[in-house]
Amino acid sequence: MVKAFNTTFAQTLAEGQVAGQVLDVFIAGDDASAKAKVIGLVESSGLVPIDAGTLQRSRQLEAMGLLGITLQGPHRLGFMSAWKLVH
Repeated sequence: MVKAFNTTFAQTLAEGQVAGQVLDVFIAGDDASAKAKVIGLVESSGLVPIDAGTLQRSRQLEAMGLLGITLQGPHRLGFMSAWKLVH
């Protein structure tokens, strides 16, 4: 089992970027083969895969998704924002 894409809003996912920044897709999973397939899908879509660790990390990814949703209204983001891991 693999968790991915829940921190990315549909419209930004379709566009592949926000404010000129290519989207990061956070991925968690215990099955290395399944995770590799999802990473390949993300890369082939021109997005940046971020390996968040084991499936246990899905709890944090859910929290990120919820935080992203709750910030939309107060900051007038219109679901056109994204999480970005800056290196």
